[in-house]
Amino acid sequence: MIEFQSLPDDHPDLALSPLLRGACLILNHAGEHGGIGLTATKAFKRDFVRWAVENFEWPGKSAEEVFRYQSVINEADFPPVDMLHFLLIRLRLGRHYKGMFRVTSEGKNLAAHPGLLFKRLISFFVLNIDHAAYSRLGEGVFGKWDVWLNVMNVEIEVGASEDNLFSCFYGAAGDGSDRHWREVHAFSACVLKPLEWSGLITVQELRDQDNKLEYIVAKTALWRSGLKLETDDLVQPMTRH
Repeated sequence: MIEFQSLPDDHPDLALSPLLRGACLILNHAGEHGGIGLTATKAFKRDFVRWAVENFEWPGKSAEEVFRYQSVINEADFPPVDMLHFLLIRLRLGRHYKGMFRVTSEGKNLAAHPGLLFKRLISFFVLNIDHAAYSRLGEGVFGKWDVWLNVMNVEIEVGASEDNLFSCFYGAAGDGSDRHWREVHAFSACVLKPLEWSGLITVQELRDQDNKLEYIVAKTALWRSGLKLETDDLVQPMTRH
């Protein structure tokens, strides 16, 4: 069982979701300006993409970092905008009309109610998108969300390394020349990255005692308030609010 919760619009945990925040920014910007201009290929025009880079506050993609190597940014150069454009069209919260991206009546309503938008947007993004298509190698990983989420619900309660989490599903990640690099990357891209973009987990870089880089995965408060899972009873009751 996986159940995404509808939260009150003023719930503080909603601010933890980069994807939700980006969706609200796009919908509100389009509503306030009568739409967002599209290129001939129906991508957002560069002036809006630049505005998005400067305002999204996307983890790991600050405006300074993005503009360090290129001053002209297309939609495809900034994956969060590319993904959100696709999601909003698929969910019919926005539509293309006469060279513009315009907000639908449902999109306008949900932009004003982020608690409802969270359930609609994040559940669709996590459970229904082919995340392999957006990964660097384009490779998927075997498994199902009900298994991944319910196991992670227990394993990352106090945090767990990416390698230890990978081993829960696929065996040891290995090391050096024996490391399963492609499989670990696929797991990270298709499972961890969508949850991080959704605001349900954090992934932090740490160095162990041998100065080896580790990625530590932990729940956010939004995981606890926004998800209901079968393994909730296996997690210490005091961590559930």
